[in-house]
Amino acid sequence: MSCKPSAGIHQRYFDSRYSPDRNRQKVWKAICEYLQVFIPADGVVLDIGAGYCDFINQIKASRKYALDVNPDVVDYCAPGVRFLGCDVGSIDLLRQSVDVVMASNFLEHLSDQQCGALFDRLDDLLKEGGKIILIQPNYYYCYRQYWDDFTHVKAFSHVSLVDFLLSRGYKIVRAEKKFMPFSFKSSLPKSYWITKIYLFSFWRPLAKQMLIVAER
Repeated sequence: MSCKPSAGIHQRYFDSRYSPDRNRQKVWKAICEYLQVFIPADGVVLDIGAGYCDFINQIKASRKYALDVNPDVVDYCAPGVRFLGCDVGSIDLLRQSVDVVMASNFLEHLSDQQCGALFDRLDDLLKEGGKIILIQPNYYYCYRQYWDDFTHVKAFSHVSLVDFLLSRGYKIVRAEKKFMPFSFKSSLPKSYWITKIYLFSFWRPLAKQMLIVAER
């Protein structure tokens, strides 16, 4: 089972997608502060499909792992972040050794079979009471542009993703059906303070991604 999009056939996808933007870090700093409540400072965090490592570089934890099949991701890892250049099935970590798994814009790249295999592996890696944090396009709000990305395979809404997690035996800790805009190409400025205010606001214009936090 491979991480989003695999090397080889989707190499051009990576080549076009990986253009660093420092402003992303400002947005993710605010997101990390918002999510830190779910992550113990002495915990172990695994970021699946880490990409630019905007999350794993800035979140506070005792041990941090960035997983991605794209070998270029190692160049984005901050000191103290261990890069795992493999797919989820090949992770060399002990059973029940991870406190929190993060996956942002990841599940939509997996088939039903791959998604099931991913959660089989996560069930093995997560500690009892461990959490998974999912930031996903919410198909309910972004159906018009959702399939514009040719690597999208599966669609979740805030209803179907919650039901999927419940069927896997998870308890829902937080479910926000409107969390962030669909992409960094939105018209909102990439600002730490604007993002911080946005996340603590009851009104979130252009929000088409959801946040689901679940506990094993």
